[in-house]
Amino acid sequence: MIKSFTLENFGPLVNAKAENLGQINLFIGANSTGKTFLLKALYSMIRAQEEFGRGDDPRVFDEVLADKLYWTFQIDKLGDLVKKGEGNRLKATVTMDDNCSLALDFGQDTTKKITPILNNLTSRDANSVFLPPKEVLSLSKVILKSALQDRAFGFDATYVDLVLALQNPTQMGRNYKRFMQSCQKLEAMFQGKIEFDAQNEKWIYKQGKSKYSVNATAEGIKKIAILDILLGNRYLSPQSVIFIDEPESALHPSAISEFLEIVELLSEQGIQFFITTHSYFVVKKLYLIALKKQKSMPVLRAEKDGNWAQSDLKDGMPQNSIINEAIRLFDQEMELGAE
Repeated sequence: MIKSFTLENFGPLVNAKAENLGQINLFIGANSTGKTFLLKALYSMIRAQEEFGRGDDPRVFDEVLADKLYWTFQIDKLGDLVKKGEGNRLKATVTMDDNCSLALDFGQDTTKKITPILNNLTSRDANSVFLPPKEVLSLSKVILKSALQDRAFGFDATYVDLVLALQNPTQMGRNYKRFMQSCQKLEAMFQGKIEFDAQNEKWIYKQGKSKYSVNATAEGIKKIAILDILLGNRYLSPQSVIFIDEPESALHPSAISEFLEIVELLSEQGIQFFITTHSYFVVKKLYLIALKKQKSMPVLRAEKDGNWAQSDLKDGMPQNSIINEAIRLFDQEMELGAE
C-alpha cells in the first residue's frame, strides 16, 4: 500500500505530504482546496504503475504515466499541472510499503513527455480504482464513446477506467471471505442487485423477481452497487487501493454509516482507502471506527495557503470547518432556544 507521499506545486497543492499512511485515510478541507486533485494525483501515479507492461501494450512506463496524467487532468500540456509562478516546478513522490518509490520533477514548459527521476516501484498485479461522487452505470456508453471513440475531453480517465472495470464479467467460485461478507452487506443495503444484461447491453436493477432499468434506479443504489460489482467480478483484490471522492453524495446518513462499516471491513482484508469528504457524518463515523478499533486513521486537512496538515482520527476529531460549522449551528440553536 501507499505509505507516504509528497506533492509540491501540483496544481493547487503547494505542499501536500503525508507519512505513515494507514488502511483508511481521510482528506478534508473547504471547496477548491484541492482534495479531489490530490486523489487524482495519487491515483494517476499508482494506476500508471499497474497498467504498465500489461497485455500487448508496447508503451514504456514514461508514456503510460504521461498519458494517465494527461487524460486524468485533461490539460493542454503536462506543464499546466505546475502551479503558476516563476521558476515553479512540480515535484511528486509516492512511496509504497516496500520502500520503493516513484518520483517526478518537471517544469511549466513540459509538453507531453516526462521522465521520472526515480522509479523502483515493483510491478503490481492489483487494480486500483477511483469512485467519483456520481455513479457511472447509466452513463457508461456515453463515457466510452466520448473517451475511446471521439477521443474528446469531458469524462476524465478516472471515469473511463471505472466503466471498463465494471465491464469485467462476474467471477464464479469462492471469493475472499471478507469480500463475500461485504457484497452481502452492500446488497442488503439496497435490497437487490445490479447486473449487466448482456443480451440488451444495459445495466438492470433486480429486486426479487422484478427488474428495473438502471436509469430509473435511485442514485444512491447505483453508487453502492458499483463497489458490489467490482468485488463480485474480482477486479479488486486485497492489494487494491480505492480512492473515494465524497462517499456521502446521494446517500442517507444511515446509509453512509453502513457503507463506511463495509469500508472498514474491506480495509481489514488489505484494501487501502483514500477518502475525501465534506460530511460531518463521514468524519464522525470514521472517528468512531478508529476509536472502537483503536487503529490509526490518518487525516490530512487542507489549509488556505495550499499547505496540508496531518493528524490522526484515533487521537480525536480534527479541528476543521466541517466540525466548526456543526458546532456553530448547535450554538445558534441553543441561543434561539434560550430566547
